[in-house]
This record gives sequence, C-alpha cells and structure tokens, in this order.
Amino acid sequence: MNFYHYYKSRKGEMINLLKEIVHLESPSTDKKAVNACSAFVMEEFKKAGARISQFPQKKIGTLYVAEYPFPVPKSVSEQILLLLHVDTVWPVGKIHKMPFYVSEDKVFGPGVLDMKASIVMTLSSIKALSELNTLPKKKITVFLNSAEEIGSEAAYEVIKSLCKKSDYVLCLEPSLPGGGLKMQRKGRLVIRLEAKGKAAHAGTPDKGVNAIEELMHQLRRVKELEKEETTVNIGLIEGGEKPNIVAKEARAVLDVRFWKNENKDKFTASLKKMKPVLKGAQVRFTTESLTPPMEKSEASSELFSKVKKIASSLNLNLTAGKTGGGSDASVASSMGVPTLDGLGPDGRGIHAENEHLILPSLVERTALLTEILIQL
Repeated sequence: MNFYHYYKSRKGEMINLLKEIVHLESPSTDKKAVNACSAFVMEEFKKAGARISQFPQKKIGTLYVAEYPFPVPKSVSEQILLLLHVDTVWPVGKIHKMPFYVSEDKVFGPGVLDMKASIVMTLSSIKALSELNTLPKKKITVFLNSAEEIGSEAAYEVIKSLCKKSDYVLCLEPSLPGGGLKMQRKGRLVIRLEAKGKAAHAGTPDKGVNAIEELMHQLRRVKELEKEETTVNIGLIEGGEKPNIVAKEARAVLDVRFWKNENKDKFTASLKKMKPVLKGAQVRFTTESLTPPMEKSEASSELFSKVKKIASSLNLNLTAGKTGGGSDASVASSMGVPTLDGLGPDGRGIHAENEHLILPSLVERTALLTEILIQL
C-alpha cells in the first residue's frame, strides 16, 4: 500500500476535519471549551474502533486515552504511546481575527500547527488501519492532553503511568523547520524569588529596608549564574506599595532553561547558597514548576535509526536536532523509554498570528506515521 497516494487522495477530507477541530477553539484555561474539542476528537477515535478512557480534572480539561485496536487481539502485544495535546494558546474568539483558510500550500488558523494537524494525522492513520483491515504489531495508545501549554502534574502522572507499559513513545509536536525530528529539548524550571524588608517613609529610608533593592541585588546575582547551557529569563517583577514608602516586599518569577539535569542541579545549588545583601533583608526561592529536559539517549537514537529507515522507504530523508521549548516528550524521555518528538507536520509561526501548516507535509507525515505504526 502506498500511503502517500492514499492520503493525497484524501487530502480534502483531512483539511475538512482539521477545519472542524480548529473551529472548536480550545485554550488551556477554558475548561468548557477545551472539553468540547476533546469530546469531539475522542468521538472520532471511537468511530475508528478505539476504546476511550477519561480522567476528569477539577481545574483543567478532562484528560483522555484512546486504545487501538479494541478488543486487542492476542497477536498484538506491547504498546506504542502517541502523545497529543488539544489545547492551544489562543483565546476563544480568536478564530474571527485569525480565520482558518487555505492559501496555495499553506493552512492558517489558531492552533492549526500546534498541534491540531497532528490530531488529524493520528485520526487518519488509525482510520486507515481500521478501513484497510491492517493490524499493527503493537497496541496503539493515544494520550490527549488538555493542558500541555500550561503544564499539568495530573497530565504528567498519566503520561508516566502509560510510559511504564510502552515500548516506544512518539510525540507529534510539529517538526523542526524543514521536517527534522527533535531528539533534545531544554528543561524548564520556574522559580519565584521573594525579598522581604521593612517599610518606612521615603523621607527617612535609613529606617527601613527596601525589598525592591534587595530583589535587584539578587537578580543580578542570578544573571551571573547564566552559562551557555543554562539561560534565565526574568519574566515578572512585582513589589512595593507607593513611591513614598520604602518597599516591604518584592518578588520576581524566573524562567530557567537547561539542556541537562546536571545544569539544573548546579544552578539550584548556587541559589541555595545566596544570602541577603542588605542588612535586615530576607530572601527566599521557591520552585513553581519543573519540566525535565529531553536528553539524547542511546535508546532514542536506536529508535530514530529505525524510523529513519522507514522514512527512507517513503523517499523521505529524516534529520534530527534540538529545540529550546519543552513538551510532553520530555516527561516520557525522563522515564527512560525510547522517545522521538517532532513527528508532526512542518510549518511556521507557532504561538504567533501567522501560525500555519505546510500542507504537503501533512500528507507526507501521515503516511510516515502510518508506516511507523505498522512496522515498529
């Protein structure tokens, strides 16, 4: 079966499905909206013969797992885990200012690339296996995250649980520009830095301790900890009450990115050694969230070699690279499971108003995904 020609002949169907999913806007923080989109997607998986499990959440949208085929034949053993997310960074109503449309070989719209096209890829692959009565060697398990863009410990726990039963993990985040897979991702550490001082009248500042000044001293120290492999972004600063009051409290939120866990460990060790600069001031560091890095491993490299060979049979030359952003693949990789990321389509403008999918890559990557699911 030539899956490239198969999906090329069904390109119109895939675009129409993508349009439906994009129009079901699904920002991470809008539980009602993201649940509506997830329910639609899961109904499509159910139609294709998958068993659906759901994990309702209090603060975020419901998390879903789809398993195919179901019931599982005795000849199908082990498991491939596919990671998808349905949430986007775009608020409800953005579709009116950033409409879904096709222009030559590009498809535009909020969330079209990150990562609703990948949902269409996965649905199309499973529907093809079902319609063509083609049995994969391994059970296919799909995790649909409702809060990937903002991070969720509940989602991470489900991913970790699924990884324990999986032989391979494939994350369908968009590819690197040009179609490359992602073998390495930076980890992310979000830190809250708080400084406390003593309030006083601005006319007699010596009677107080300025928390904003202490915070500035600490932020300069933190920036000195930056290395080539570890970056620090000071993303938020708050503090003080009025111009004529010496600030009693001040705080900053830092986004720290790192390639290896050892980079993070060195950074946090240095933070713990920091002391207040101003007499009478207090400083405190707390971790708000931590996403592990996706480090290149021998197991993942072996999986890449297998997938590269499958791609070659489709006349596709796969390359591998790295990126600074995080994804659920980092969580899977931290579990020691062979993991590949960036198997989604090519495009540009992620999280930007020119977000678009390069249409030929949708057909190519769906054909590749289907062959991977059959051959691995």
